[in-house]
Amino acid sequence: MNEIITDIKALQEETLLNLQSSKSNNTVRAYKSDFKDFGIFCSQNGFKSLPSDPKIVSLYLTYLSTKEAKMSTLKRRLVSIGVIHRLKGYYLDTKHPSIIENIMGIKRRKGSIQNSKKPILISSLKKIINVIDEQNKKEIKKIRDRTIILIGFSGGFRRNEIVSLNYDDLDFVPEGLKINLRRSKTDQFGEGFTKALPYFDNSKYCPVVSLKKWIEFSKITSGPVFRRFVKGLNLSEKRLTDQTVALLIKEYLQLAGIDSKNYSGHSLRSGFATSAAESGAEERSIMAMTGHKSTEMVRRYIKEANLFKNNALNKIKI
Repeated sequence: MNEIITDIKALQEETLLNLQSSKSNNTVRAYKSDFKDFGIFCSQNGFKSLPSDPKIVSLYLTYLSTKEAKMSTLKRRLVSIGVIHRLKGYYLDTKHPSIIENIMGIKRRKGSIQNSKKPILISSLKKIINVIDEQNKKEIKKIRDRTIILIGFSGGFRRNEIVSLNYDDLDFVPEGLKINLRRSKTDQFGEGFTKALPYFDNSKYCPVVSLKKWIEFSKITSGPVFRRFVKGLNLSEKRLTDQTVALLIKEYLQLAGIDSKNYSGHSLRSGFATSAAESGAEERSIMAMTGHKSTEMVRRYIKEANLFKNNALNKIKI
């Protein structure tokens, strides 16, 4: 009997590990961070956070709405609370009427318009690359930074995907470059997929030419493609952080005379999608590059790109 109990405990521990492994480390970290805030709210108000009750969760969402939290934040916190409950072996009905109807009411009263970060479009991309080339800095830093931005934009990469690239993920072919993306936000099981970047007519802004130059200049033959510098701008073995990508974007936008306030690391990815839509690229072609599984976000980029192109006011002659 004791042996059976021991086996069940071991199975429970193994099951918990499997549940945790079904999500990426960054995702689990985000869930825990969100749940921590929920736990503080419960503690301050004498509620139990785990297991919790739909009515308590609904009160928490109302509390967030009074603090001017975005609708996307409310939805993300709800998902996080539900996931942590499942990871700990508890059930929480996140579709309970007291939660869903409250969210609908908050949306009607507060609105759900998202203040999205601005995309980096072609004109801004060129200004950034130009200003990098004009900097009075060591060549190794300029080549690295311009390559990060050109690759990020041209491949429609998330910033964590940019820094996760390894030398072995690159395959230079006569047509350009094949990049094997081993894992992404929408590919948590690591099935991977390949992005193809052709050569540009204008070599100055060509991501393939720039990456080739970076590989040759840095003499990288294995490991991370984009790495940190140590004292004296010596290249280290350590992988660059995704936060650094966002900081580089903001830095060079400012140097190019563009207010960086409404831009982020995501601006390269959204910039590619918006620019491709403006150029008439099909929805499925954009999704094939970005890796989007849903058409919702891509259609938002297309809608943004067509605001002036298909504007009815263009038909009015004054």
